[in-house]
Amino acid sequence: MFRIGIDLGGTKIEGIVLDRDGRAWARRRIATPRDDYDGTIAAIRDLVLALEREVAGTGTVGVGIPGALSPATGMIKNANSRWLNGRPLDRDLTAALARPVRLQNDANCFAVSEATDGAAAGHAVAFAVILGTGCGGGIAIGGRPLTGHNAIAGEWGHTPLPWMTADEYPGPACYCGHCGCIESWLCGPGMAADHQRHTGETVTAADIAQRSAAGDAHAAATLDRYVDRLARALSTVVNILDPDIIVLGGGVSNITALYDRVPPLLRRAAFSDQIDTPILRAQHGDSSGVRGAAWLWPLADEG
Repeated sequence: MFRIGIDLGGTKIEGIVLDRDGRAWARRRIATPRDDYDGTIAAIRDLVLALEREVAGTGTVGVGIPGALSPATGMIKNANSRWLNGRPLDRDLTAALARPVRLQNDANCFAVSEATDGAAAGHAVAFAVILGTGCGGGIAIGGRPLTGHNAIAGEWGHTPLPWMTADEYPGPACYCGHCGCIESWLCGPGMAADHQRHTGETVTAADIAQRSAAGDAHAAATLDRYVDRLARALSTVVNILDPDIIVLGGGVSNITALYDRVPPLLRRAAFSDQIDTPILRAQHGDSSGVRGAAWLWPLADEG
């Protein structure tokens, strides 16, 4: 019996097949049928079947989604792939694949992956952060996802940036309808937008990091602001959850300076005499989300 993981993103759907030891036997990527719910169901079904043909076996199926399954309605909520919202995705996938399917928020899948056999392995409580085109958080406790009573545990990206300065307030508008959300500051496009507000230049977060390392003063100032905001934002996680480890993933997590510069500021911001919470880069990189989806089925469920 294999584990099959599916990472349902806004532009691509990735699938992986893992064996009992976490070895990958097959993986594929296809384009997401944007704004097409029925097409998305069919694409996931066809991807799972293609992976099973490739490995000549069948498997359990876990799916990471950019949202959550509402306990109140049984429908998808909070997905930035908005064509999923208000739909019974778990039931429709179960019917399409003729087997049970487990859904979980993609950031929680990321946390599970890193807690199982990644940077957070061996830690009881892990908080995982995705800093990419969006920004979110996931929690794994004992290697299992913490979904929460309302299925919003870890939705750190949609809380306000703490201790906003006068020139930050009220913060950028967020697609959720509020202003000043952590996501609007700390996602890659958020860093780029902050740089543009201060300089008028349109560049990517990766460009900013490269320019800063090369001595560009404006890029360095943007990175300084970003590091300070990330430390402030993570301090609230430490104050509330006090995790054993924080793991960063997503494109912005590749900025090496974050791992040297954020911890001292975190110690300054969090409410404790000493903060030694390690902040590490994800071991599985871009594969963490899809691996975590596969790990939604633990060994105990395999019989």
